[in-house]
Amino acid sequence: MSNQGAQSFRLDGKVAVVTGSGSGIGQAIASKLAAHGAVIRVLDVNESAAAATCQQISAAGGTASAHLCDVTSQPDVKALFDQLFRQDRVHVLINNAGISHVGTVESTTEADFDRVVRVNVKGFYNCMHAVVGHMKNFGGGVIVNMASIAGSSGLPDRFAYSMSKGAVVAMTYSVARDYLAHNIRCNCISPARVHTPFVDDYLQKNYPGHEKEMFEKLAESQPIGRMAEPAEVASLALFLCSDEAAFITGVDYPIDGGFFNLRG
Repeated sequence: MSNQGAQSFRLDGKVAVVTGSGSGIGQAIASKLAAHGAVIRVLDVNESAAAATCQQISAAGGTASAHLCDVTSQPDVKALFDQLFRQDRVHVLINNAGISHVGTVESTTEADFDRVVRVNVKGFYNCMHAVVGHMKNFGGGVIVNMASIAGSSGLPDRFAYSMSKGAVVAMTYSVARDYLAHNIRCNCISPARVHTPFVDDYLQKNYPGHEKEMFEKLAESQPIGRMAEPAEVASLALFLCSDEAAFITGVDYPIDGGFFNLRG
């Protein structure tokens, strides 16, 4: 391998904030970015989960610190980001903290709807609101928002969740456009189903005794015949954060096993 190839996708000297990185996709992204040289700020509403991610990163030779953060509270987000800015420059924001919800417009209660908006929409806004001015002052940065194919495709029983992820895509385009002159790149990633602990818990709760059968059914709904692994989503996030993606902004990247174009 050439020396140039060995240096590709490196994030040495960069500080990356990854929200919701105590588990699942967020944890995989934090670990992947750390393995490529980034210093990681692990933000999660679950303090012990954030600490576990940091331990995992440290054991692999990386550098990370854990921070308790409720992304739905703008005062909490502002206070934490101000603290992080005093420590170091933040080069990368991965907006990942989110929740799911199953239901149609009829079965979605107002409380459920508000909860999804608070986490999946306001939470993303709060973090971008806190970091963009800082990035402007330091000559630029990278924001990657975790969206979903649900945001641009009609999935059954995902009314509130799909609405929230559509908002993430729209916010991504808006931020990318508004901050072109400030060297802030903003993109989003839209996965299809990803095999995370959330999927296993969902199947155990809703299909006791039939988990394996239902898992295979969900996996086969992707034309490629399986769910994505968190590490595969993390690899795309790494690319978008790296200098190799310096010409890319305002893009919604599907990582969907052919879901959009190869169904039917």
